[in-house]
Amino acid sequence: MAAEERTPQRDARTDLSDLVLARKAKLGVGYEKLAARCVDPETGVQTVKGSWLHRLATYLPVQAPELPALRGLAAGLQVPLGRVQDAAGAQFFGIDVVWAASGEARALVERADRMTPEQREQLMRLLDTFTPPSS
Repeated sequence: MAAEERTPQRDARTDLSDLVLARKAKLGVGYEKLAARCVDPETGVQTVKGSWLHRLATYLPVQAPELPALRGLAAGLQVPLGRVQDAAGAQFFGIDVVWAASGEARALVERADRMTPEQREQLMRLLDTFTPPSS
């Protein structure tokens, strides 16, 4: 019995599912061929199965992939590992990565972790004087 395509739950993240669907279409391959391409470059082992990819791409429940599977997915999808990690982190753990054209934003985030809550509040007020918060 074929699994029916389902829409994700209202608040569910689909970042990795969407990435797999887009790259699968761009590469013009089916789930089994894509799975065969998903070889971890460090171990040489195929890391995902076509059935797992199908479930992921049709928004069915799947187990979150571990690092070897992410490396294999990156190779199979022909995208940087960081892109796959970001998509998986967003979909499975709700992690949003902040990127900027310069390293300044990342440096600010790293420094903010060492600040007290009062210092962070002061910094936010200072930033608001330069750029009003988005609504």
